Amino acid sequence: MSLDRAEALNIAQVLTEALPYIQRFIGKTIVVKFGGNAMVDPLLHESFARDVVLMKLVGMNPMVVHGGGPQIGALLEKLNIRTEFVDGMRVTDAQTMDVVEMVLGGSVNKEIVSSINRNGGKAIGVTGKDGQMIRARKLTVSRDTPGLDEPEIIDIGHVGDVDQIDTEVLNVILESNFIPVIAPIGVGEDGSTYNINADLVAGKLAEVMRAEKLMLLTNVAGLLDKNGNILTGLTTRQVDELIADGTISGGMLPKIRCALDAVKTGVTSAHIVDGRVPHAVLLETFTDEGMGTLITNKRT
Repeated sequence: MSLDRAEALNIAQVLTEALPYIQRFIGKTIVVKFGGNAMVDPLLHESFARDVVLMKLVGMNPMVVHGGGPQIGALLEKLNIRTEFVDGMRVTDAQTMDVVEMVLGGSVNKEIVSSINRNGGKAIGVTGKDGQMIRARKLTVSRDTPGLDEPEIIDIGHVGDVDQIDTEVLNVILESNFIPVIAPIGVGEDGSTYNINADLVAGKLAEVMRAEKLMLLTNVAGLLDKNGNILTGLTTRQVDELIADGTISGGMLPKIRCALDAVKTGVTSAHIVDGRVPHAVLLETFTDEGMGTLITNKRT
């Protein structure tokens, strides 16, 4: 069955629009944080894998960092392990950390690798512990408590921040033409294992790999103004102003700070992408309109 004229013209237009972006990003590193609905919806999961494979086939160097909060929560519940959160972060004792590592470094990571391979790509799954790629330091939370003169320091267990990233393992993977799929687990100086926020790992990774783009998949359409309109094409100065006036707040704030830090340290652009849309990664990369909020490293 052949295409009719309208369908053929539409396909030709899409391919023509994509061409300059393909030419521009050949050889460039693009770090994608994979999470949210795109991870748990089978159709979105499959479309994401195809997007990453296509990016690699046209000469880009995609790197995937993934989360796994819902999967971790489900297994903890199944094992009757109580979960507590402080300021949105999971308190992670030794028993919980074992589950986190099992899920992130095992089932979730391998599922993403298999999906990419099944769609014609070549992916390798690693955690930040492999080759001590991600060195972590313990993260603590301070909170004002009534009756205390000083903020209370709360120990949330095996939750870490990125201290440094060794790119040697990643360079070997990229030079071998594989797609790295990275679980956000780090290792401390004493050998302790730490669970690290995937957005944070993706941002730091984009920085040290001198990435062209950082893409953070979310469950929202993008950064919204006070009237509910999507904001895009933002400079770092504009983002700072939106934080100062309270437009950016709540759960979006850590994600935006991660993107902002990345572009302020050399990444050309960061994108808050609606992962609920099939092929959102391709739409953001290869079309004029994009899909979500773009933050550039321009100062004005």
